[in-house]
Amino acid sequence: MNRDLFIKQILPATVDITPIGRISDELSPEEFAPVAEQFFADILEIHKADISGLEGYGEFDEENQLENATLRQFLVEEFAEEKEGYWKNWTRMFETTMLSKAFFYKYYDKMLEYAAFCEGKRFLVNNNTFFCNMIVKEDGRVGFPDWSRSGVCDFLLDFAIMDLNKPYLQIPEKLYDYFKKNDINAEHFHERFLCMAYYKGIATLMWHASIDDEESCISIMKSISELEERIWVIK
Repeated sequence: MNRDLFIKQILPATVDITPIGRISDELSPEEFAPVAEQFFADILEIHKADISGLEGYGEFDEENQLENATLRQFLVEEFAEEKEGYWKNWTRMFETTMLSKAFFYKYYDKMLEYAAFCEGKRFLVNNNTFFCNMIVKEDGRVGFPDWSRSGVCDFLLDFAIMDLNKPYLQIPEKLYDYFKKNDINAEHFHERFLCMAYYKGIATLMWHASIDDEESCISIMKSISELEERIWVIK
């Protein structure tokens, strides 16, 4: 089944996958601040999707199925060296690119350390909520046209991606306050956010290293290395 049709069938009608409007990447920090809660609310609508007929974790394959029985398995398989395709034998990048082996495994190990807190948290995720992929419509609502990386995971993944993209917007800090204000269950928020952020952070770092994008690599490493200190002071 076509991915967009598949996603449309399981998403709530409140989620717009064909939005027309302004690319949210164009918003200045001053413009984003008053609409941050609208972003949070619209992203949370994604996580209300009915996935009762789906088993497993990870990104959907070409048949819209999930290949991993546990979240930990998904995380480990994401960085398996023997994967076919673009990432086969990817660890050679430690010798041929600016990808640091010490940096990578420091946060890979932290990701796995916190993975137990995300186990059992199964929600549909867009998994591509970089600001360049979200559209702000005329009515102020946010739409999501790109579902190419979608799957099932802890819903905090979609918010961790936003923070990786623009840490200066203080997404986890604002999100935690939003959860408290709206009585949304944030059990083990700190550990879960870190797990999802480290997963997406090192995966994105690998990609930018593979295309020799030094500027982005430096920015991502800075974001990853500063995150834990930010997260643990959130109360």
